[in-house]
Amino acid sequence: MTTIEDFTSQYGLVKKIDAFGYMKYLAENPDAPRKHGKVVLVTADTPLKASRGEGKTTTTIALIDALNKRGIDATAVLRQPSMGITAAGSKGGASGGGKASLTHPELIDWGLCGEMGAIEAAQNLLVSFAEKAVDEGKLDEILVPRVSEVPSRSLRSIAVDYGKGNVKEKMVLTPTCELMQIVVLSRSMDEIADRVSKMIAGTKDGKAVTFGEFVDLWRITGILADAVKPALTETVNGSPVYVHGGPFANVSIGIPTLIAVEMACALHDVVIVEAGYGTDAGAQKWLDIACREYGAQWPSAAIVVTRASTWRDDAELAWRYPFHVDRLEKLDIPAFPLINLWEGEDDQIPELRETAAKLEFRDPIIGNLYRDGGDGLADQIDAFVDVLTNGSMPPAQHSHKGMPIIDNAKWVAEHAYGVPAERVLLKDGFLDSLAEANTLCQSASISLDDLAFVAVKSPATMTDNDRAPEDERTVTLKKVEVHAGAGLVHVNLTTSLTTPMPKIV
Repeated sequence: MTTIEDFTSQYGLVKKIDAFGYMKYLAENPDAPRKHGKVVLVTADTPLKASRGEGKTTTTIALIDALNKRGIDATAVLRQPSMGITAAGSKGGASGGGKASLTHPELIDWGLCGEMGAIEAAQNLLVSFAEKAVDEGKLDEILVPRVSEVPSRSLRSIAVDYGKGNVKEKMVLTPTCELMQIVVLSRSMDEIADRVSKMIAGTKDGKAVTFGEFVDLWRITGILADAVKPALTETVNGSPVYVHGGPFANVSIGIPTLIAVEMACALHDVVIVEAGYGTDAGAQKWLDIACREYGAQWPSAAIVVTRASTWRDDAELAWRYPFHVDRLEKLDIPAFPLINLWEGEDDQIPELRETAAKLEFRDPIIGNLYRDGGDGLADQIDAFVDVLTNGSMPPAQHSHKGMPIIDNAKWVAEHAYGVPAERVLLKDGFLDSLAEANTLCQSASISLDDLAFVAVKSPATMTDNDRAPEDERTVTLKKVEVHAGAGLVHVNLTTSLTTPMPKIV
């Protein structure tokens, strides 16, 4: 009998799984044994500092360990970190910590099996093809950026053939590039090839030119052969964890690959999906991009992580965590507060429970997960387990395709950031940028309004000024960028840093 083992191979210290092949096998053999696991979204409060997470990965690992300890077949799907800024100290890694860790954390945080490098190489090869197309008169302007996994300010503004063609280009980090988005959103190698063919390489006489018009795409899909396979690792307590995809949540889509999540749901009863940064970032994108536009499973529950200090110690920003919890509940997603304690905070538990009760939260899950791991959660998750065990599978959600970009931005601002439509502002030049994007799409025979809306924003703020009174908060739309191959349109708003630098460690 064919099983997942037939699609699994050893790859160094971890295993790699041909998820495309396995899911195709299940589709062609509907009577084959499989599970229909429920998705749980682990998200968080908006962090006080963009460089410091609230402990989502540590929570995710502790949670699946606790569920497995209680006899529930649970797994997690995590994103890969970006080696350039994560492992160099600018933000948290992707391997948890303490008793809530993955095995081989150094492997996870420093490149895993080379997926990031392969995606980097593949997009850079596309750019090289675009440069050659300029020489051959097929392009006047290159629109797809080069990619670097290690950030450098010198690469933010570059020119090719300096002194000859002086063709302007730009550089982005691997997690933010369009090819990463394509890998995350695609469900087969054929779909990847089709999406790459629709990527806009640049323009000729002001009209879009796609890579499919002048590139043999097999050159790209050889490079990605192993990169599209999720890695299987495990927690220090033996719970299985899949690691695949690594887009940033502030300037990209912030979610693991859809194929890895769907494969995990076919193999396990509960699948924890960790989305990047806060609920206003990665969770918003899982719900409004992955689920609404790409058919991913709507969460059966959510865990909203925060720290005691983030939640209570800044009065001007205290509104954000309750807003996130309430928003998810209004979407019919049972939202369980989880307060991740640091050392020396155990004596605050009674006060934290009292505050949660005043806010009419569900009974919060509280613990020092670094110190105690899943053991600190196992006896606190009765209500959470009850929701997963007795709740029905959530229905599919409606798409926003066809909604004009500004209307879509206003919808996101109101529902994800709490800013009404009348306080969504347009920066000077935004309408010009929107018109240019619309013209570009029309020349590529696609509809701008059919692309999924991606908010490019600061990970540490939801509005132009989160410290402003509620009736004065605004969201400003700044510019538009098309990622036609991925089926996305990026809209810059509030403040964003697209090429952060590593710390000196």
